[in-house]
Amino acid sequence: MKNILDRNQNKADEVRKILSSQKVIMVNIISSPGAGKTTLLERTCEKLASRFRIGVIEGDITTDRDAQRLKKYNIPIVVINTEGGCHLDSHSISKVLDSFDLASLDVLFVENVGNLICPSQFDLGETFKLAVVSTTEGDDKPAKYPMLFREARAIILNKTDLIPYTNFSRQNFITDLRNINGSVPLLEVSCTKGDGLNEWFNWISGQIDPPATSVASPLKGG
Repeated sequence: MKNILDRNQNKADEVRKILSSQKVIMVNIISSPGAGKTTLLERTCEKLASRFRIGVIEGDITTDRDAQRLKKYNIPIVVINTEGGCHLDSHSISKVLDSFDLASLDVLFVENVGNLICPSQFDLGETFKLAVVSTTEGDDKPAKYPMLFREARAIILNKTDLIPYTNFSRQNFITDLRNINGSVPLLEVSCTKGDGLNEWFNWISGQIDPPATSVASPLKGG
């Protein structure tokens, strides 16, 4: 396992160097199946595809159904079918990078295979990981899968509109999350209803196009 992870890390470093040279950020989206990754991407493309140049890598065990849902946004999409594999790795990402004109992209979203364990262990060369979890999965996910919630740059809590119909405890979820990662942004949304999405759009826009750091003017000599 160590040899596998070491080889993966070497290739991930190569991928990261290529993306950095083209000034492209790559977002590795990780969640359980059905948490709402594809719907989040749909809403994001609807809002931001006119402002940013977006590409998508769709990782799935079989089929291209998620990619088909995104075709209407006229963005470059590449599908990676793992044929039974439970995660993407940096070698699979490296093989498809040439399918994109990286010079014409600002951000590359990777929709990883639905799984909270293996995808968290494999660096793809991403700029950062984004964790997506839904209220219908229960409130214990941070406690049960701490690696992802420790490493993610932000957490999307989706399907907040369904909380009244579940036994999800928002307080328990937040308490467990803060015990693992005290400072990670938590964005509470409903991708289907639209609740909270403006906060997500603002946050991800700031990652793609960070505000310029102000530099104080040098003092003039007297």
